[in-house]
Amino acid sequence: MITLAIHTYERALALRATLESHGISVELTDVLHDSPEFTSGVRVRIPEDQLPLALRIIEGDEASPAPGNYILVPVDFSEHSYKAVGVAAGLAARLSTPIKLLYSYIDPYIAGNLQFSDNLSYDIGESGARKAMVDNARLMMRNFLERVNRGISEGFIAKVKIKTDVVEGVPEDSIIELAHAERPSLIVMGTRGSEQKSRELIGSVTGEVLDEGRFAVLTVPDPCDASRLRSPENIMFLGDLDQNDIIALDTLYRLYPDIHATVLLSYMSRRRGLSEGAVREGLKRLKTYCDNNFSRFIFETATLRKPEEDTFENLAKAHGCTLLVVPNRHRNAFSRLFRPGIANRILFHTDLPMLVIPK
Repeated sequence: MITLAIHTYERALALRATLESHGISVELTDVLHDSPEFTSGVRVRIPEDQLPLALRIIEGDEASPAPGNYILVPVDFSEHSYKAVGVAAGLAARLSTPIKLLYSYIDPYIAGNLQFSDNLSYDIGESGARKAMVDNARLMMRNFLERVNRGISEGFIAKVKIKTDVVEGVPEDSIIELAHAERPSLIVMGTRGSEQKSRELIGSVTGEVLDEGRFAVLTVPDPCDASRLRSPENIMFLGDLDQNDIIALDTLYRLYPDIHATVLLSYMSRRRGLSEGAVREGLKRLKTYCDNNFSRFIFETATLRKPEEDTFENLAKAHGCTLLVVPNRHRNAFSRLFRPGIANRILFHTDLPMLVIPK
């Protein structure tokens, strides 16, 4: 048993009732054992392996997937979209869930000649009437689905149930609205290489979805080896050394329920005031918890002492990591405009796939 929180007696009772309603066993103990009454504070203790679920309940994590959900794959019918579908299908087969392909088109009567620079863009300069636009979008989706089904029959893509959705709207808005409404367990997005992404910094669909910070998103860069991503053997975790790290690692563990991997726990300094010793001690404690609760993974630790010289990408490549895992905080529109989130910044500087988990 571990201590989840210390509260007054009344708050401890309320927390126990909430946790027990979710099937978590709770034990209340007095902070001062020599006192017969709960006057000095009450420890709320739970089994250690139930800590991630308890933290989700306390934090009110709306992004936590519900059983029977699905994986959302926004597509633009390009090669990197096709690769993303293959990765999503492999994960969906493991989780016994379907995938949904989403395509968003822009009405020319509303958008004029607006052109987006990231994936999901659509050239509407030669578009005809609205009905022709809708029919053409649906035809492209049918053709793309036929290609995916051929990939399934030839064994290149895992066999899963596939749904499709064609909607009108700005791509990133359509993705975010659908994700809010239906809460998919994961969003898988194909992206271009880092050089091309850096030239298209403004108007990035994937970057906007990442900065929303409320959904688990897996980015699949075009240059990456998709087969290695389906069963990653070496993973790099960029943590914050707080309780959200445990939630993110638990999400990773459940997303790959049948693999054995090595996870490099690292800390990329984003908070001031943490000494090198404090960082090492924090990583050591996190490793101890992970060793005890995520038995399929082997955990190692590493510290990024000088991010400008020893970048996370260099460290990841030195350890053979093929997947980055990044906890990500929701940012409001004003914050996103002047200071994009860490996941957004990483997106434009690496060709490594990235699993971004909300915190």
